[in-house]
Amino acid sequence: MSAFHDLAAQSYGGDEAGLICGYLFDARAPEPARAIDSAQAAAWLAEQRDTPTGPASREDLHDCEGDEQENPAYVWLHFNLSHAHAERWLVRHANLSDTFYETLHEGLPSTRIERDDDSLIAVINDVHFEFSFEPSDISTLWISVGPRLVVTARTKPLRSVDALRTAVKAGDAPRSSTELLEHLLRAQADVLVKIVRGVTSRIDRIEDELLAGRLDHKRARLGVLRRLLVRLQRLLAPEPAALFRLLQGPPGWMAEPDAQALRGSTEEFSVVLRDMQALQERIKLLQEEIAANVNEDNNRSLFVLTVVTVLALPINILAGLFGMNVGGIPLAEHKHGFWIVVGIVISFTAVAAWAAFRKKR
Repeated sequence: MSAFHDLAAQSYGGDEAGLICGYLFDARAPEPARAIDSAQAAAWLAEQRDTPTGPASREDLHDCEGDEQENPAYVWLHFNLSHAHAERWLVRHANLSDTFYETLHEGLPSTRIERDDDSLIAVINDVHFEFSFEPSDISTLWISVGPRLVVTARTKPLRSVDALRTAVKAGDAPRSSTELLEHLLRAQADVLVKIVRGVTSRIDRIEDELLAGRLDHKRARLGVLRRLLVRLQRLLAPEPAALFRLLQGPPGWMAEPDAQALRGSTEEFSVVLRDMQALQERIKLLQEEIAANVNEDNNRSLFVLTVVTVLALPINILAGLFGMNVGGIPLAEHKHGFWIVVGIVISFTAVAAWAAFRKKR
């Protein structure tokens, strides 16, 4: 019975609180990145709320030297919002800003990163874990970043955050919450690079088949790829600009090296977006070339049909005339009448063929 519950929880995407994964990062600990569950996360957050953070302690924090104080311990919690208890748990234990919950319910997938008091609220778009190069395989990831707590939440499995989770499980321990956000953005850029490479290889194959004369259903496939790139471009293009605006006035707890790293990830992201724009132009040119080839084939077929119609016109006219059962039909009593009519038909057909091919040339 317990195995059944474990399987159900795994397929549902989280524990009883909807927590998919949780990690406590502490550079002072023997294990810099330690996995925690929702109960341990709630206890740690309660302990942090009970710790005084008055002016004296803040002053002591700035006066102390060393990475141990510059990079305090923090927690990353990743939730499945499809779980009924996920948002309830966040409201009860996480003490997040109201802006974060407003972004969860407003239903606007447009990318943005903004500062809300002492925290960062981000809405970014990412591709599904089971990505199949379809425009619908894109969903939203909500992020709240503070000095001691990072919360990410999604409704469907996403590739970038899963890549970050895999890296953390492999031993990668970001020193600060800002560095964790930077790692997530770089993972997102890496996923986009893989998508661009996948689309490029597909376009290369389509182009090779086009040059070989095998058109098939390439127009439909190119249309799907172009719609995918257009949607990714529309959803992700605001992300670098939003980060640049944020970095003009970062929160006080964000260290300058972390801000520089975020700027670097933003520039890499912009390069990927430009590559996507170039791919869209390449797809557009291929579609135009395929359309031109299709029009040429249609014109050729139409010309053949026209020639056949013109060549059959004389015999159809004569057959219609001589087929009337009325008196006075010429050559009816002539012993060579049939061959005379055949000669007339051949003569008119030759003239019609000459006129048709002369016009074609």
